[in-house]
Amino acid sequence: MRRALAVLVAVLLGLTALVGCARTVDGEPVPVGAAGQSGSSDIDTDQFDKLLLECDVLPDAMIADVVAGGGFAERSFSGAICRWLVSGATDVVSVTFNWFEWGNVNLEKETAKKLGFQTENIKVASQSAFTQRDPNRPGVCGVTARAPSRGVFTWFVEPRSAPAGDPCEAPIKLMELLLQGGQ
Repeated sequence: MRRALAVLVAVLLGLTALVGCARTVDGEPVPVGAAGQSGSSDIDTDQFDKLLLECDVLPDAMIADVVAGGGFAERSFSGAICRWLVSGATDVVSVTFNWFEWGNVNLEKETAKKLGFQTENIKVASQSAFTQRDPNRPGVCGVTARAPSRGVFTWFVEPRSAPAGDPCEAPIKLMELLLQGGQ
């Protein structure tokens, strides 16, 4: 009898919790960043000093030099990911950088493989790293390495046209510069 009463009480508590958490929200769903007429969100990012600090790991001009031999790098930020659109003399190149502070190189490599990327172990500035290439997009290459403090760094470079030479040359160079303190 006690057991049946305990089960009944547990079921009633569970149902009460479910009903208490359900609610309807009025309004129209919109994509992130599409709030308001201007296309900007209602979030005041000024309250987060150092929000874009991780995007300053290398100067924009240095990124443009490495991936396009010069030109102009236009920066954007999306969550934990820094992005640049580099307009060089001969090509436009998308560059992505992320620093997952609690990331793990082995997990990143497993994930890349699950997504169909081909990986290769390399060393960058005496640090173990790996490249990741998409067989369907041969001009794209990413490089992931353990961050010296904690977590993982990843640079991804994707030119709009097929690059001459090794597509991993630019992300490897960016990782080398980052791991050597931007020098």
